[in-house]
Amino acid sequence: MQCLSGAPPPGRARPGPGSGPLGRGLLPPAIGILLAAMTDHAKGLLITTLGVLFVVPDSLFVRLIEAEPIVIAFWRGLTTGAIILGVLLAAQGTAGFRAVARGGWPAAVYVGLIGFTSPGFVLAVGNTSVANVVFIFAAMPVFSAVFARVFLGEPIGRRVILTMAVVIAGLGIIAYGSSENAVASWRGDIIAVMVCAAYAGALTAVRRLRAISMIPAIPIAYLLSAVMILPFIAPSGPVAAQWPLLLGHGAFIAAATSLLTLGARYISPPEVALLILLESVLAPLLVWAAVGENPGRWAMLGGAVVLSALLVSHLVALRRRRRAPV
Repeated sequence: MQCLSGAPPPGRARPGPGSGPLGRGLLPPAIGILLAAMTDHAKGLLITTLGVLFVVPDSLFVRLIEAEPIVIAFWRGLTTGAIILGVLLAAQGTAGFRAVARGGWPAAVYVGLIGFTSPGFVLAVGNTSVANVVFIFAAMPVFSAVFARVFLGEPIGRRVILTMAVVIAGLGIIAYGSSENAVASWRGDIIAVMVCAAYAGALTAVRRLRAISMIPAIPIAYLLSAVMILPFIAPSGPVAAQWPLLLGHGAFIAAATSLLTLGARYISPPEVALLILLESVLAPLLVWAAVGENPGRWAMLGGAVVLSALLVSHLVALRRRRRAPV
């Protein structure tokens, strides 16, 4: 899971705790008072960390809900989209949605790609191990760098090229291990790569819309994915006995999406990326502890290679950012 709306462009003031599309009217008074007493940086670290912790159980919910992956994907999209939509309408009305409608083709690309990632994630987890999925997702900065070069004309520095080489090697190790793990499968690995690329593509598209908050586009994307899945499934099957899990799944993802999007407005992209790496560590451990899904030695080795490369890369980027003149 990533921040899906992008950080504010350089030179723009960061919003205060009660401002912005997710802050205005949505935070309980006690939390608003607490955030007001914190620095922007501390605020961003706290909010982003909470967002990561909420997204960690995502794959565990997929394992616990007894239904076909495509049915889980429907309910995940429906509940998450409905919760975020309801909160946004209560807090802001329709203004944010009208702004997204004026975003043109970049907004349409963003909605389409995010809509694909919702069922794509569930299908990936349903067809391979959780460890493989989250380790592959951790490689998202590599796809983002390539897309930024191709579509935005941004150069790829030596640090990013070296990171890409090591990450690709780590993904190769993960793919190799899929043939030796009863839970893992190359089919799920390929879906995970596609979802990872789609997330990166969405983040690239949204960079052309810096003046528009794309948060209202998120529930549109989730709900559209659910609508497109509906004709192919019988969604009522798992509801009666498992509605707490289905509703809890959507609530966790809605909270994670909102917190990650809000937190990224207060801290630098390298700091966000470092915190999000926590999911790649904690999610496989949580599923292993809860349902006994052993990631396998090759997934652990490949994941360690990927995470180590990204960790070093993000730390170098953060160090350079702090040394740069303000």
